[in-house]
Amino acid sequence: MKKVFYTIITACLFLIAGTTVKAQCNAEQYTNACIPKLASGFNFLKSYKIDGQGGSKTKVEYSYVFTKGTQYMINVCATGESTDGIIVSLFDSNRNQVASSKFNGQFLSAIAYPCNTTGIYYIQYTFDNSTQFCGGSALGFKR
Repeated sequence: MKKVFYTIITACLFLIAGTTVKAQCNAEQYTNACIPKLASGFNFLKSYKIDGQGGSKTKVEYSYVFTKGTQYMINVCATGESTDGIIVSLFDSNRNQVASSKFNGQFLSAIAYPCNTTGIYYIQYTFDNSTQFCGGSALGFKR
C-alpha cells in the first residue's frame, strides 16, 4: 500500500514540476479603459481583446466592415500610458496596409482612417518588444 502511495505522490510531483505557469492576460480591463479614450466626436462601435498568450502568438486579427464616407478611429491600451509595443495595423479587403500605429519608429496610441471604399477591413495587432503581450482596443466612428 505504501508503494502505491509513494508512486502516486511521485507522479504528482513530476506533473506539477512539468507544468509551466503562464501569466494570465486580463484584456477585458484594457478594453474597458480604452473606450473612454476615443477622441472627442467619435462614437464607440466595438472593443477588441488583444491576448498574445504570453508571446506565443505573433498577431491577433479581427475584421470589420467599414463604410465609405465614415472616419474610423482605433486606439490601443496596455499597461500604464504606453502601448507596450502593441502595434495596430489596418488592411483593406485586398490586404493592403492602409494605416499603422507605428510611425517613424514611434508607437502611437491611436490611428484614424477616413474610409473611401466600403468593404471588409482587417484590424491586426502585432507585438514589437512587448513585455506583457496583453492589451485592449476600441473602434469608434464619426461621419
